[in-house]
Amino acid sequence: MQILKIKKNDAGQRLDKFLSKAVKGLPMSLMYKYIRTKKIKVNRKRGEQKYILQEGDEIQLFIREEFFDSPERDDGALSRIVPKLDIVYEDENIILCNKRPGVLVHEDDSAKDNTLIMHIKAYLYQKGEYDPEDEQSFAPALCNRIDRNTGGIVIAAKNAEALRVMNEKIKLDEIRKFYLCAVHGRLNKKSATLTGYLKKNSATNLVTISDRAKDGYKNIITKYRVISENKDTSLVEVELVTGRTHQIRAHMAHIGHSLLGDGKYGVNRDDKSAGYKYQALYSYRLIFDFVNEEGALGYLKGKQVALNPKNVWFLENYQGSAEKVQKIIQENK
Repeated sequence: MQILKIKKNDAGQRLDKFLSKAVKGLPMSLMYKYIRTKKIKVNRKRGEQKYILQEGDEIQLFIREEFFDSPERDDGALSRIVPKLDIVYEDENIILCNKRPGVLVHEDDSAKDNTLIMHIKAYLYQKGEYDPEDEQSFAPALCNRIDRNTGGIVIAAKNAEALRVMNEKIKLDEIRKFYLCAVHGRLNKKSATLTGYLKKNSATNLVTISDRAKDGYKNIITKYRVISENKDTSLVEVELVTGRTHQIRAHMAHIGHSLLGDGKYGVNRDDKSAGYKYQALYSYRLIFDFVNEEGALGYLKGKQVALNPKNVWFLENYQGSAEKVQKIIQENK
């Protein structure tokens, strides 16, 4: 028999969700069977898969030892990695980083250790704030994602409660997200609220925009205002009211103003020769527009976190734009 004692970062989740992370060698089908047949108990009583674990609970597992052998192995990466992070804000619960264009947020077939989340884990491990040996079901995690070739602020949670609260706030649209982008052409309206409908094609990783409702399309709302203009391009601040895949890129292209450097929703041949290696899109400002102050992150209510505009690589092509953006930031403090 093995006994797992529920720690602070384990509490607040369902029994089955916890077991899927804490006992990785146990197949899901067997886990549910063992709960039903009382081979997995909570506080020496019959467990229920939907039971919400409390700190101090004890789980008794009358199962074979082999199931406790995790298929994952720590290869020393958290000690070996030299963290390269541009930290915008940090406290005891969360860390906000400026992800540079070209950096992956999570591992894929082309990168494992050289990702934003691995550098965050290594940073916290080396600070003594995170040790995987002390955790049964939690690891620092990202609350939002940004495409590989887009830059900007990414939120990571340092503990389980912060992760749950932040994910809930994002789900409830209680975090306002502002982007800077450079687009082709000059917009007739210098500010507007765009509405439409978006459909994603998972096979091609492309989205389609429609001005009217259709089956399979989801509504989108995109606010923008022009900050600066050159002869044939514009620097625009966009507030992402709804957060759909490629929403800004596709919506701006739909109204005839594709992003510079974006070959997916525009033509970027000339943009590349002009130095736009990536699409000119940067998540530069967040406002924690919480409805209430309940929970572990209540102190963030009303707080704005913003990048130094000079960190947005394409602003240098718009004279005086950094000062204009900084004024926007100051006005919202």
